[in-house]
Amino acid sequence: MNNELKTRPDKSFWQLWNLSFGFFGVQIAYSLQSANISRIFATLGADPHSLSYFWILPPLMGIIVQPIVGTLSDKTWTRFGRRIPYLFVGATVAVLVMCLLPNAGSFGMAVSTAMVFGLISLMFLDTSINMAMQPFKMLVGDEVNEKQKALAYSIQSFLCNAGSLAGYVFPFLFTAIGIANEAPKGVVPDSVIYSFYIGAAILILCVLYTTAKVKEMPPKEYAEYHNLKETDNESKSNWIHLLKNAPATFWKVGLVQFFSWFAFMYMWTYTNGTIAANCWGVDMTASNATATLSYQEAGNWVGILFAVQAIGSVIWAMVLPMFKNRKLAYSLSLVLGGIGFVMASFVHDQYVMFVPFLLIGCAWAAILAMPFTFVTNALEGYGHMGAYLGLFNGTICIPQVIAAALGGVILHLVGSVQSNMMIVAGLALVAGALSVTIIKDVNKQ
Repeated sequence: MNNELKTRPDKSFWQLWNLSFGFFGVQIAYSLQSANISRIFATLGADPHSLSYFWILPPLMGIIVQPIVGTLSDKTWTRFGRRIPYLFVGATVAVLVMCLLPNAGSFGMAVSTAMVFGLISLMFLDTSINMAMQPFKMLVGDEVNEKQKALAYSIQSFLCNAGSLAGYVFPFLFTAIGIANEAPKGVVPDSVIYSFYIGAAILILCVLYTTAKVKEMPPKEYAEYHNLKETDNESKSNWIHLLKNAPATFWKVGLVQFFSWFAFMYMWTYTNGTIAANCWGVDMTASNATATLSYQEAGNWVGILFAVQAIGSVIWAMVLPMFKNRKLAYSLSLVLGGIGFVMASFVHDQYVMFVPFLLIGCAWAAILAMPFTFVTNALEGYGHMGAYLGLFNGTICIPQVIAAALGGVILHLVGSVQSNMMIVAGLALVAGALSVTIIKDVNKQ
């Protein structure tokens, strides 16, 4: 390593903003997927006990794609940069698939064929979203100095939540202006289909903006600012070797991530059924439950509740920097989210449901910002930042895969009542809060 480390210069607010602006569009795509996948596959005819299995594909593709994108982009340099080419290709594929996925039930295919088509579309959508999402996290690690990193990730968190807010409310808004929210059995309503179309258009515009505004450091300059020899930066990274040499913080934060993402997987999978049963009185055991107007109205309201969660997250993200102790802020946020999940199981009024989802937003704000602050600080000087962050994404994806694989079994164990899965999610977040205590925060700012 070099003896003298050049300090990355401070960036203006708008330079930090431009680094992450495309994340706004990527997050719209991600939120449309999160809020509507269970609704889409339930509408196509999926059984509630098998619903979680459709959620295995998204995180599974993340495990495969993000380390590859991270490792390849560490060794890539083009006239457009090292991370941005991957971002652009991922976003382009996402736009194409967003126009196909919600139409899975509209092509006159048999139910089983429509589900296979939907699954393949979902696989490509999540692959491309992961490919577009990962470079934004790397860009902050690459371009932003230690002093500004927390601010940069806070801006990214804000744009992430703003994008979520937009994506979540699209179906509700389109229904409000008269676009059909009801369709024949097995067909996704136009309110959802048009939401995906608009989301795709915004995604490509946002990514084009970031591509035009951000100029990445060339390899030699990058090596100077990151305390790396150029040969270190260019050398092949062996994932097993990197994991063996990862700092302890990498693994400790990973344990917290396990419980956090386990919880949120069940929120995305079972909120539709919970709201339909608790607030609209839909009998979710009936064969035609998902074909009713009440179920689709509940589906729209899920988008509103997820938007409330995003608002709560934005507000809490502004509170988090006020904590001098980052570990306390992290654990408290997860406890508040756990309380919110448990409350959601018992609330039967659609408006009172705002309260638990505001609390869930507190946990979401911490999950978006805290882990990467701890880990990127711990990784300074290790090299292979992209590969490490790609591997760290495993702490996001693996718990989701495990949660999705166990979803049907756990649903049986809690009486096949979808709202009980929210209690399971709440207990997982409390376990995550307890796990925060083992993290050693070396770089206190």
